[in-house]
Amino acid sequence: MAPRRRHARMRLMNTTRSHPTKASQPGARDPFGAHLRHWRTHRRLSQLDLAQEAEVSTRHLSYVETGRAAPSREMVLRLAERLEVPLRERNALLVAAGFAPMYRQRSLDDPAMAAARRAVDLVLKGHEPFPALAVDRHWNLVAHNALVPLLMEGASPELLKPPINVLRLSLHPDGVAPRIANLAQWRIHLLERLQQQIAATGDAVLQALHDELAAYPPPAVSHDAPVIDTALSAVAVPFQVVMPSGVLSFISTITIFGTPVDVTLQELAVESFFPADEQTAAALMALAAQQQQAG
Repeated sequence: MAPRRRHARMRLMNTTRSHPTKASQPGARDPFGAHLRHWRTHRRLSQLDLAQEAEVSTRHLSYVETGRAAPSREMVLRLAERLEVPLRERNALLVAAGFAPMYRQRSLDDPAMAAARRAVDLVLKGHEPFPALAVDRHWNLVAHNALVPLLMEGASPELLKPPINVLRLSLHPDGVAPRIANLAQWRIHLLERLQQQIAATGDAVLQALHDELAAYPPPAVSHDAPVIDTALSAVAVPFQVVMPSGVLSFISTITIFGTPVDVTLQELAVESFFPADEQTAAALMALAAQQQQAG
C-alpha cells in the first residue's frame, strides 16, 4: 500500500497556512519515544495514520513510542522519512534510539564544503546586477553579492552586526522597514512564510523570531509606491524599497539544494531578487555600473 501524504513540504509561495503544536521539542537526553511522539503530533497524525504510512503495525508503533520496544536503525529512518523530519532532527532521533548520527553538519567555510561554497558564490555572483543572498535556517546572512549592501543602507549599525538576521533587518523600525513602500503587504508575506517554515521544522528559535517580528509596530511612513500589478501579485508578493533613484520593485525566488546529505546544505537557502519592472532593472544596472567605476 502506497504511503499517504497528509502534509505538504514547504514550497516557495505556498499559500497553505498550517500551525505547529505548542509542545516544546524534546531535548538530547529524552528517549526516542518522546521525539517520535513530538513529530507525530506536530504533523497532526494519529498512531494509526503513521503506522499505515510507515507500513508497520499500530501496536508495534505504540510500543516504540512508549518505550516498550526499541526501534531498529531502519525503522528510525523510515519513520523520519514519513514524518518529513529535517536532517538535523533525524540525527537527534538516531542518537535518542542509540545509533550514531547519519548526517554531517559542517560550516560552509569547512574545506570539505569548498565545492558547495563555490556553487553558492557562483549563484550569487551570476545574479548580478540584481541582489541575491544566502541565509541559514534561522535567516542569518551567510553570503551576498555586491548589490545587497545597497538595500541595507540607512539601517541601524546594531542590526548590521554579525550575525545579520535578514528578517529582523527587514521589519525592524530601525532597519529597512521605513524604506519599504508596501510594508504592510511585505510584513504579512514574511510572517506567513516564516510560519510555514515553523510548521515544517518545529524550530523554537524560528517561533521566537516570528513572535518578535509580529510585535514590531509598523512605522508611520508614507511613500508614493508604484501601483502593484494585479497579475503579478497573484503570482508573487513584490518587495518595493525606496532608494535615492526612486522606488525599486522586486520579486524573489528561493533556491535550495535538492538532495542534500549534509545538515548545513539542507538548511541553506539562496534568495534571488528580480526586477519587477523595467525602471527597476535600469536603476540596478546603473547602480552596478557605479559600483564598478568606484571599485
